Amino acid sequence: MQIIAQHGDIFIILACLFGFFMAWGVGANDVANAMGTSVGSKAITIKQAILIAVVFEFLGAWLAGGEVTNTIRKGIIDPELLQEVPQLLVYGMLAALLAAGTWLLVASMKGWPVSTTHSIVGAIVGFAVAGLGASTVDWGAVTNIAASWVVSPLLAGTIGFVLFKSVHHLIFENDNPFTAAKRYVPGYVFLVGFIVAMVTLTKGLSHVGLDLTFNQSLLLSILLGLVIMGIGMLMQRRIKFEKTANDHFGYANVERVFGVLMIFTACAMAFAHGSNDVANAVGPLAAVISVVQTGGEIEGSALVPWWVLVLGGGGIVVGLVTYGHKVIATVGTGITELTPSRGFAATLAAATTVVLASGTGLPISTTHTLVGAVLGVGLARGMPALNPRVFGTIAMSWLITLPAGAGLAILFFFMFKGMFG
Repeated sequence: MQIIAQHGDIFIILACLFGFFMAWGVGANDVANAMGTSVGSKAITIKQAILIAVVFEFLGAWLAGGEVTNTIRKGIIDPELLQEVPQLLVYGMLAALLAAGTWLLVASMKGWPVSTTHSIVGAIVGFAVAGLGASTVDWGAVTNIAASWVVSPLLAGTIGFVLFKSVHHLIFENDNPFTAAKRYVPGYVFLVGFIVAMVTLTKGLSHVGLDLTFNQSLLLSILLGLVIMGIGMLMQRRIKFEKTANDHFGYANVERVFGVLMIFTACAMAFAHGSNDVANAVGPLAAVISVVQTGGEIEGSALVPWWVLVLGGGGIVVGLVTYGHKVIATVGTGITELTPSRGFAATLAAATTVVLASGTGLPISTTHTLVGAVLGVGLARGMPALNPRVFGTIAMSWLITLPAGAGLAILFFFMFKGMFG
């Protein structure tokens, strides 16, 4: 308790700096996964992707980031076991932020799309086992989180497969694909708006003082979905059929209609990513603030201060603007060849999975989810459509991430323990 009272201000300043650094890593590495499909399918340019992500990542982090943040902060270590030595939790959370941020910096420089959730969970488990003993780790919670890393790509892959098959059946196999696209695409736009609105309203807005019943949320989400559908229909009207010599079926025109849709799915994915992955940066930061402000009391849960979510959202945006373009360029074209219709199916599948997980408080990996969705869309076209070498590299970087985060966290934990005693 004495150490907390003596160095409390320093701990909060360090936590804010390291939290911002970690959020920078999320922006530099993970946002590429959110925008890679849109850029890879040439639906939007890199500049447009960065602009969309800046706005919607920040909104997702601020409006809907509170739910998952609680899971990261209190779900992995049993707080009861640290009541006597609260300073160890502070050292550990500082070490976890610095370790995960450092690993993300290395991965972003190499162009590896790694999981920020893997990084921070690995770091927290690493410091807990080395510094406090294996008994302090809630292995049940860790198992649930680890299971979600398998479940999320499978779920996203399945949704992506079904979505792309539905697009193929309803539009590309139609006698007039362009007319069919104009008929069915507004329905897909409605789906994007409805899913994101629904989960945001039901789960995410309690910390900004908006508590709605389920029925109110449902009604509002339907209305928002209809508004977004209307905007999509207005944008789509501008697209005129252009006949070209080498495109007998008018598929290029269909892809232009899906290009409009990709703008909406890019917004949805950025929002979903911000709501889910801001927790990786601000969860440990919120834990440090809570311990210092209560004079060493370790509470099971406390409301995340709004400015902490703003700090996390700001860090994500800075990371994206400064370094994000590197990984965006590699993710969008590596796994399978994407067109706007394929990119749409992958992005909506991933966004749906991420937003559902964010709503239930499960910290899944956006990277795994999106890669799973892209694989699902690739599989819908047959195995030859996939690039196994790129997928192998991505899988290898995923495997390295957990031990790298844990190893660095152990090193930094003992460093802080030595510095503050």
